[in-house]
Amino acid sequence: MTWTFPDLGYSFYERRLQRNLVPERIPHHIGVMVDGNRRWARLAGAPTSHGHRAGADKIHEFLGWCEELGVKVVTLYMLSTDNMGRPQEEIDQLLGIIADTVDRLGGSNRVRVQPVGALDLLPADLGAKLVGLASSTQGIDGLHVNVAVGYGGRRGIVGAVKELLLGAAHQGKSLESLAGELTDQHISSFLYTRGQQDPDLVIRTSGEQRLSGFLMWQSAYSEFYFCEALWPDFRRVDFLRALRDFGRRQRRFGS
Repeated sequence: MTWTFPDLGYSFYERRLQRNLVPERIPHHIGVMVDGNRRWARLAGAPTSHGHRAGADKIHEFLGWCEELGVKVVTLYMLSTDNMGRPQEEIDQLLGIIADTVDRLGGSNRVRVQPVGALDLLPADLGAKLVGLASSTQGIDGLHVNVAVGYGGRRGIVGAVKELLLGAAHQGKSLESLAGELTDQHISSFLYTRGQQDPDLVIRTSGEQRLSGFLMWQSAYSEFYFCEALWPDFRRVDFLRALRDFGRRQRRFGS
């Protein structure tokens, strides 16, 4: 490989950024909105599917960075319920790429995979693949990867409340009794991410600065980092900058 001055400069900058990271300030759980694949393809004059495939490759690269730096949980926002209204040809291609991506995750034998979303909205074979992968990787003591497919924050909250109400009815509780004891922890215990620590840091690429329904409940006290790079162009140095920024913040948790 022939190194250029820009390459050497970035390499030096990356090493300096990583040296200055404090291990105790590395986020435990990171949520990532992998945004910009379609725009990346359009700017490259390529089919939309090329952008989604480039984004899928970036996911595997990103998870390697997370493993290296000590992140324990990553939630990947790969397909929202709103996205499912796109042209059917694009959705079919994207679902195929997602299926390939989760196969690669399962084949690595390094990560624990958990589907996060409404599996009933997905093709039966993809839903079954996600459920099977969650079962087969359950015992892996490595990076925990939540795959948010067919995910909508509002839908997740509504589903949690429905499950809570049905559980209370099954136990013979009245609505008045349930209302008297209801806390935010009760609802949290029925979300897709139940039992997990809420995200410390949420990253969105492509320059957009909104949640778009991602982890609406869970991100109440998360820190947010917005990056101009489109997801396929997201570099390790961009990730290190996000971690540096997170490490410098004073988290108040509403106080």
